[in-house]
Amino acid sequence: MSKLIELDAVTRTFRTPFGEVTAVDRVSLGFDAAEVLCIVGESGCGKTTTGRLLAGLIRPSNGTLRYKGTDVWLKKGADLREFRKAVQLVHQDPYASLNPTRTVAQTLMAPLLHHKRVRGGRAATAAATELLERVGLAPARDFLEKYPHQLSGGQRQRVSIARALSVEPRVIVADEAVSMVDVSIRISLLNLLLSLRREFGVTIVLITHDLAVARYFGRDGRIAVMYLGRVVELGPSEQLVVDPAHPYAEALIAAIPEADPTTTRTKERIVLRSADVPSLLELPPGCTFHPRCPRFEAGLCDVVRPELVAIPGDREVACHIAVRERTGKQAALAT
Repeated sequence: MSKLIELDAVTRTFRTPFGEVTAVDRVSLGFDAAEVLCIVGESGCGKTTTGRLLAGLIRPSNGTLRYKGTDVWLKKGADLREFRKAVQLVHQDPYASLNPTRTVAQTLMAPLLHHKRVRGGRAATAAATELLERVGLAPARDFLEKYPHQLSGGQRQRVSIARALSVEPRVIVADEAVSMVDVSIRISLLNLLLSLRREFGVTIVLITHDLAVARYFGRDGRIAVMYLGRVVELGPSEQLVVDPAHPYAEALIAAIPEADPTTTRTKERIVLRSADVPSLLELPPGCTFHPRCPRFEAGLCDVVRPELVAIPGDREVACHIAVRERTGKQAALAT
């Protein structure tokens, strides 16, 4: 059975004054209806570009983006319009993504009228009111005539989510959607997205650099860990966080501060061979993480490029050492 939306071996390269850069390298991800997947990694790992590819904002250099089993970039007319409505993007900066010259009512009414979700100004106002109440901005009449600069960061992001909901999407790509709001309201926004998933069956792809956020949000979903344009580990969130297989995932998880200061001070630290991330213009041979990897093996990691391989626990990892250890353990248990 085909996925609701999927990236199949998608690569995206960009030309720069210094040479060609591969921001996303043969990434394959598939999503079912009402699924949650968090894409995590350091800045520059390609997670935002992956989100833009999923939303159809940029075309893959190679590979295929499919929606309901059909190549999105071959769609035309009504089929393409269906996809544009079905996949919505919630941006990192709600102030930059909202038109400063439009009131909240105008922002929400525009897609409702354009896509003929309602007819007439009165019906559009009623629908905009309902959307605001759905995202926790009540009473809605207090917000309809306000401009973005009159709202707090959290309120602006709720308006952005309401705008995404206005066309009844099947997929929401939330790109660092809580990184620019106060810590005190991040949980409320994450809970809002999760409640929308339960209520409307929306698939949510959360892009974040914060693995603690990914663990909370994707606790019954999956996490994909990206490094220099590639997915290096993919699996159920709790399994991946509790027992990471890839050394890079181990390092990310080890860096998460714990609520208990004593635990934070005593937890094991992962010492990398180097703190420097390689340039996308000069990627190292073999595994691109090997210059930093504490489990590096010469003649293997710096020569042979690892591909994503299935390991026990419905997981995949791109690491020669992890695959050898995990499959070896499984084989030993089987005998």
